[in-house]
Order: sequence, then structure tokens, then C-alpha cells
Amino acid sequence: MNDIIEAGADIGSEPERNTLLIAYVLHALGPFTFLTAIAGVILNHIKVNDTASAFIKSHHRWLLRTFWFGLLWSILAGVLMVIGVGFIIYAVVVVWYIYRIVRGILSFTERKPLPMG
Repeated sequence: MNDIIEAGADIGSEPERNTLLIAYVLHALGPFTFLTAIAGVILNHIKVNDTASAFIKSHHRWLLRTFWFGLLWSILAGVLMVIGVGFIIYAVVVVWYIYRIVRGILSFTERKPLPMG
């Protein structure tokens, strides 16, 4: 239970948490429509430095890293489609992306910060 932030601890304001939840929803819709993921990453870039809350900042950074590394590996997978291994890489990227979004949402609901590194 030490991982859960105690009541009254630095979990951000209600508007910050609502904005973060919107960002998670936008990223979660990303596999179905890439435009929502772009909107989510723009929101994350705008809000990541607007908060003093380490909890909120850790979640914004988590989503930023998820988007940019996912995009990088998706582009690599697209290039490698020519030799056939791109499909495998892309499948792994999709599973990894879903894992990151689900883990982030679970940590958000449990009020746990995510690794910043």
C-alpha cells in the first residue's frame, strides 16, 4: 500500500485530473483513429509543464513517451513491411501500446504515479 498516494497528497487539482483523463481517452481511441492520438499528444505537450503535481506530470510524460515511441516503431514496422517482418513488429507495437494505455489508466484510477524515466 506504500505505492498508493495518501489522501491529500500531491495528486493534482480536479481540472488537471479531468484533462489527464481526456488525454487517456484520446490516446485509447488512437488505434481506431490516429487523429485522436495526435490530439492527445498535443494536449500532453501543452499540459506537461503546466502542473506542479508530480503525479499529473508523470502521467503526461508516460503518454508522451507512449505516443512518440509507438510512432517511431510503427514507422520502422512500415518500412520493414517490404521484407515481411514489419507485420510482426507492428503487432508487437499495438500490444505494447494497449498495455501502456491500460497500465496508465489503472495507475491513474489508483492514484499512483508512473515512472518518469
